[in-house]
Amino acid sequence: MEKSDITIPVDNGFVSIRVGAIIMKDGKFLMVGNSHSEYLYSVGGRVKFGESAEEAVAREVLEETGVQMEVERLGFIHENFFIGDVPKTMGKPIYEISFYFYMKTPDGFCPECNSFSEGDDKEHLVWITPNCGKKYYPEFFIKELVSPSDEIKHFVTRDFA
Repeated sequence: MEKSDITIPVDNGFVSIRVGAIIMKDGKFLMVGNSHSEYLYSVGGRVKFGESAEEAVAREVLEETGVQMEVERLGFIHENFFIGDVPKTMGKPIYEISFYFYMKTPDGFCPECNSFSEGDDKEHLVWITPNCGKKYYPEFFIKELVSPSDEIKHFVTRDFA
């Protein structure tokens, strides 16, 4: 039986547990986009019930890049309050807890994206620099990935009251 993503309805909104991969190479990091989104987002996705965050990020990286990668370490914990913009959560408040892991990028890493977004849009991978001028989430990557720290950092973003 396939396990469900951890997205739980609460009052008028949702609580979600997400993982993100930080895949870096030659001063750039890998992000994901799709044809209906005006922004890029981290490689990753929802944790499924019964799996750890590390297991989830390894699964998501394989699904989105076609490459099995190992976790190097946890880098960030992000509590994010925002309004949903995909069909299931459109216009609804979401409280999302995300764990971002630095991944061990293998030599000759050549990702191939065959995944789809929550809205069933074909996704594509994009290598970017922190100050590339494109809109991407999480926004704290802009400063934090210029010179990564060895410590685990915690961020809270509130896009609604």
